[in-house]
Amino acid sequence: QVQLVESGGGLVQPGGSLRLSCAAPGSIGGIHAMAWHRQAPGKQREFIATITSGGITNYTDSVRVRFTISRDNAKNTTFLQMDKLNPEDTAVYYCHALTRITSYWGQGTRVTVSS
Repeated sequence: QVQLVESGGGLVQPGGSLRLSCAAPGSIGGIHAMAWHRQAPGKQREFIATITSGGITNYTDSVRVRFTISRDNAKNTTFLQMDKLNPEDTAVYYCHALTRITSYWGQGTRVTVSS
């Protein structure tokens, strides 16, 4: 199936930063919004942030100050800048893209925050 491709995950110490990237295949057109979700071990998938093609953003309260979502419309790519990471941020992070008629998911990139 057509999927988004996430990258940028890894191991980071508490207080550190990571930048995640998500690239949509060029065959996907008309992306209206892109979003990030995460799933921590033993928990359900959680919405993190979204950005529309016009640049309107929205965040869940737990990451609002620390995370920043951005988008390069010309490259069908979104980014998630994560600062001041906590062990509680440890999760698999998934990218989501929405068009007028369907949506697409990536396979996830793992983020581990550990001292």
